[in-house]
Amino acid sequence: MSSCLCYPAKDKGDGKTSHAARYDEARVPLGDSRNLTPGEPHPGLLLALHRLLRPLVRVLIAKGITFPALSRLLKEVYVEAAQEDFPVPGKSHTDSRINLLTGVHRKDIKSLRERRRGADAPSPVLSRNAHLISLWTGAPDYLDTRGRPRPLPRQSGKDGGASFDSLVESVSTDIRPRAVLDEWVRQGLARVDDEDFVHLDMAAFVPAEDFADLAYYFGRNLRDHIAASSHNLLGDEPSMLERAVYYEALSPRSVEELAALSRELGSDALVKVNQKAFELSEQDKNQPEATERMSFGIYFYTAPDDDHDSTDGEG
Repeated sequence: MSSCLCYPAKDKGDGKTSHAARYDEARVPLGDSRNLTPGEPHPGLLLALHRLLRPLVRVLIAKGITFPALSRLLKEVYVEAAQEDFPVPGKSHTDSRINLLTGVHRKDIKSLRERRRGADAPSPVLSRNAHLISLWTGAPDYLDTRGRPRPLPRQSGKDGGASFDSLVESVSTDIRPRAVLDEWVRQGLARVDDEDFVHLDMAAFVPAEDFADLAYYFGRNLRDHIAASSHNLLGDEPSMLERAVYYEALSPRSVEELAALSRELGSDALVKVNQKAFELSEQDKNQPEATERMSFGIYFYTAPDDDHDSTDGEG
């Protein structure tokens, strides 16, 4: 059985540099960088890229994105990364230098640098729903004594206390609260009990009906996870939090139990981080130094033991 409580690529949990990850050398032949010729890519990194790209390419093929289409996109990303992440102090980037860094032809570089990238944002409806749920799970007025999102009366009483209607109106006055509630009930995001209280089902907030919204979060969440890993792999300081638990040789029943536990603990962690983030964002309003963003995520994945990446062992 192979198992691991992994602190990948220099994150040992306290923000200090360390090689605390447990690598199985029989399965991950990292190679010896001392034997590499100048300019030769590290075989361990190439192996990691193969493993990383394998599930991504499955999505691309399933959605009709061919290699030529991906190649065109990669040219754009290479040029973008070279310009933004590898500046020369006191000098502007030239097409020749970007060609040297990326291998992209100078003719393509010129056209790509003149092209403006489209906006990267979720749909207005998804953005509004995410904001509403963030408030309901983060703002003290909407929480119970345990810090959990409490059921809200659909309408405010005479005392003017928090209600579902006031929650919606605090975010937007362009749409009626009843219309939002009806849509949330239809999607399973909320339910209304016999006393006209609205209950939130956080686990149901998955934009399953709009592929564009699903794709937005697919890109945003994986981008930040890969960015954190890349930060650590390149030895940048301070290291980013990135940890995982890995086990093989488990029964389906054990996997189901671990999945349920992960959902429960993950949901609790997300709620607590969201509440603290909401508190700090209110505190930081209108502060000139408030220019940073953050993300914190949870995932759980399972597959058969024989569903190894094609890069594990001989192909």
